[in-house]
Amino acid sequence: MPDTPRSTYRVQVRPGFDLDATAELAGYLAALGVTHLYTAPLLTATPGSTHGYDVVDHRAVNPQLGGEAARARLVRALRAAGLGLVVDIVPNHAGVARPEANPAWWDVLRRGRESAYARWFDIDWDRGRLLLPVLADTADALDDLKLVDGELRYHEHRFPVADGTGDGTPRQVHDRQHYELVNWRRGDAELTYRRFFAVSDLAGLRVEDPEVFEATHAEILRWVAAGDVDGIRVDHPDGLRDPAGYLARLRAAAPASWLVVEKILEYGEDLPDWPVDGTTGYDALAAVSGLFVDPDAEPAFTTLDGRLTGRHTSWADLTHATKLEAATRLLAAELTRLAALVPELPREQVRAALAELAACFPVYRGYPPEGARHLAAARSEAGRRRPDLTGVLDAVTARLRDPGHELAARFPQFTGAVMAKGVEDTAYYRWSRFVALNEVGGSPAHFGVPAAELHRFAATRQVRWPASMTALSTHDTKRGEDVRARLAVLSEMPGRWAERVADWMSRAPLADPALAHLLWQTAVGAWPIERERLHGYAEKAAREASVTTSWADPDPSFEHEMHALVDRMYDDPELHAQITAFAAEITPPGWSNALGQKLVQLAMPGVPDVYQGTELWENSLVDPDNRRPVDFAVRRDMLARLDAGWRPAVADDGAAKLLVVSRTLRLRRDRPDLFGGYRPVPARGPAAAHAVAFDRGGAVAVATRLPLRLARSGGWRDTTVSLPVHQCTDLFTGRVYSGSELLLDDLLSTYPVALLAPTDSVEAAA
Repeated sequence: MPDTPRSTYRVQVRPGFDLDATAELAGYLAALGVTHLYTAPLLTATPGSTHGYDVVDHRAVNPQLGGEAARARLVRALRAAGLGLVVDIVPNHAGVARPEANPAWWDVLRRGRESAYARWFDIDWDRGRLLLPVLADTADALDDLKLVDGELRYHEHRFPVADGTGDGTPRQVHDRQHYELVNWRRGDAELTYRRFFAVSDLAGLRVEDPEVFEATHAEILRWVAAGDVDGIRVDHPDGLRDPAGYLARLRAAAPASWLVVEKILEYGEDLPDWPVDGTTGYDALAAVSGLFVDPDAEPAFTTLDGRLTGRHTSWADLTHATKLEAATRLLAAELTRLAALVPELPREQVRAALAELAACFPVYRGYPPEGARHLAAARSEAGRRRPDLTGVLDAVTARLRDPGHELAARFPQFTGAVMAKGVEDTAYYRWSRFVALNEVGGSPAHFGVPAAELHRFAATRQVRWPASMTALSTHDTKRGEDVRARLAVLSEMPGRWAERVADWMSRAPLADPALAHLLWQTAVGAWPIERERLHGYAEKAAREASVTTSWADPDPSFEHEMHALVDRMYDDPELHAQITAFAAEITPPGWSNALGQKLVQLAMPGVPDVYQGTELWENSLVDPDNRRPVDFAVRRDMLARLDAGWRPAVADDGAAKLLVVSRTLRLRRDRPDLFGGYRPVPARGPAAAHAVAFDRGGAVAVATRLPLRLARSGGWRDTTVSLPVHQCTDLFTGRVYSGSELLLDDLLSTYPVALLAPTDSVEAAA
């Protein structure tokens, strides 16, 4: 087993699929070709948590996953199969939805500032009692408060009572506590502790404090010291006060571990020079998925978007508006805390200036030395948009440039949250011009990625971050990789799509046409999709967009109209037949894109991750849809058939994708010497623009891009690629090729992709 993973396989370990169930996958994962299992967080989480990112006790493995004994059994099973383990950790926050489940939080609520754990959490104690936004939105909500067994109870919620304060009525007892239960609507505006984004159930941790770091990492580092863990994935480093300092401390504590960070990079942004091996792969996702989108279609989709919505809005203006909304509404409490750090200036002007700077900040957060450039860009744009704030903008910016000022330490935590909530969780649901590009780490304003740009990205990655993760799907992606691949086909037929969607929208109108366009794209991208899943997605998308309905204030009338639209897709025979026919039309070229992007992701520089289940076709949408159970028995059986010699057609069963995944992963595992470099392999001939090929140092990947345009132009004809060796074997077909020039019409006659390796190196991977 290599020290650095050659590939990983992400499993959403959860109460319904625990550590023992995960251990049973070891044999299958080894056969698939991965070298390391990559799990969701394993520490004790809020009871019933389906994701594990709400850790409540850092001292032990989650008992709902099987506890320490099950973790040990998992490690033994992995080692027996020759596999390693990568674990996900959550340093930024802890789960506080169930105070009784979190011993540290419970003690803080009981003892206040005197608690031994008060320094654990990023609480603004100067603002008085700790506000807990759990009450109903009614004036008499506290009338439901009860005293039970020495605790305060509000329906299912339990809260501690400080020593010597338990006499009297429940409200009298409540008024003596270190915390105050308040209307849930007050949370966004008045909360007195830092949160994960706008989630009040996740309280920010102060891991910059060495004692807090040690207490919250001791168990994970015990696993590392024991040799049970080979890699660590760090969740949301942008939320930390000092990410660079934190990562330096973590690297010192786990010097031999593979270390990757969930750092979302904007278009053209580089990862800071941190002591890590790279990111979790969203940068690669954007580059690879964009490769299969036709850049020439951008004007047509821009025109279509304007015609459907009745307005023309730039991506820059839309995201400025959504980020400003996030800063001043969802994150108003955080904004208030920042403004208080500049007491010598008018509070409301400081709030406005900070909100404007955050809305104009071009990346999630700035880090030295590039952070100064990003701050300058934000200041310039903020001044253009708000010339009335020039003086206060200058004053605030001066403090942000002072590394010793508290504002300079806290503002970057704020900009990351503003970007995430304003763009990922809002703008991506409002901007429906071409939703295949609306992905975490993506840039919807950049329409497609030319092959030359992909090659530059990959070559740079090979030099700077060769062990960074690559990914196409995660538990956080907005839609599954194969949904994006199918939607990319629309970029090759903009006129046909415009005609089709305009007809559907006229026959089944919706008050929010931008949302309607998003829903129609989603439907054809994931079709056939179960009705309940599409209903669930539509509701989440509409509420995230927050245009005509929202999570805080759902609009029953609009949502009824929206769900009626979804039902029409299934219940109107003519409409259902048209959707089915159109989806069938774009599915085969979508399969070509799916295989192409999968091969590029798996073979390019980096450590490729396969998200659970995506070795077959994957039509999931945003969470929780992408965390549904996976049928591993089907995958085991299909892999066995492939190993028995079956060469499947590219068809509904997805076996062709499993063939591509397993053969590529096995070659990377067994012959790493073939993946030590990166060189573009040029195609020559009339269809050269439709081939993307690269040589990794012996292994050559070849993929088809823009398959519809390729077919319309007459196919490959006499287009060729040059090979670095005289005799090679395609791992997908088993065919052996001789000579330095290969006709793509021959090479790609069975599958739209090929993975070529010197014939003498193929046996182990095949």
